[in-house]
Amino acid sequence: MNRLSEQVALITGAASGMGQVAARMFAAEGAALVLTDIEPNGLEQTATQIRDLGGMVLAVRSDVTRESDARDAVAAALEHFGKLTVLYNNAGIMIEVDHSVLDTSPEVWDRVQAVNLKGTYLMCKHAIPAIIAAGGGSVINVASFVAQVGCTVPQDSYTASKGGVIALTKSLAAQFGRQGVRANAICPGPIETPLLTEWLLTDPEAKAIRLARIPLGRFGRPEDVGYLAVYLASSESSWMTGAELNVDGGITAYYF
Repeated sequence: MNRLSEQVALITGAASGMGQVAARMFAAEGAALVLTDIEPNGLEQTATQIRDLGGMVLAVRSDVTRESDARDAVAAALEHFGKLTVLYNNAGIMIEVDHSVLDTSPEVWDRVQAVNLKGTYLMCKHAIPAIIAAGGGSVINVASFVAQVGCTVPQDSYTASKGGVIALTKSLAAQFGRQGVRANAICPGPIETPLLTEWLLTDPEAKAIRLARIPLGRFGRPEDVGYLAVYLASSESSWMTGAELNVDGGITAYYF
């Protein structure tokens, strides 16, 4: 039996990058999937990949910052598959003009918070009751290593939003553990997504600086995060909740 054959998982931000790769990995392990994203073309591309693999998938265009969209995505999962057991809050943004608190505009600050933190809250608000009704399951929130360390080249709204995701995850674990809901946060280091790759390919110095801080000597791959997500979605992690788990090549352990 595949590791996720009994699971119905809702994955946000599934149109590209880590979300797209995670969707394929979940499907390969037998999960039925509800995929959401604000970008319809990439979302349908991911859904087509899953169907071509013989997977069960429903694609729902959705903006995580809108409560009605969060509610509708969960309702679609229940209508199509009859239950929801896993929520994977992967959707997030990292805006180039998000800098220090000294020079980040309120508009940029609010936009990052809306997607990264408010979006996580809204999805949890509507998915957790469905997970409880299914007899329990797993909430997996994507945070970041930047929420655990300081940086002299800051992205302060992004960092604050991911710190909020970690704190929220721990609160969810405490609130809903007795009802069978586990909540854990994944904290990736720099991952080779299209956004990161495009930026670093045009700035070799920035790439070298960041690689020098990673003991394992490479950037992460989306699969590195996906493997942990599959574990957290499966029954193998049934006694695990409230954790913040680093997948960062050792970057948070590096001092000099």
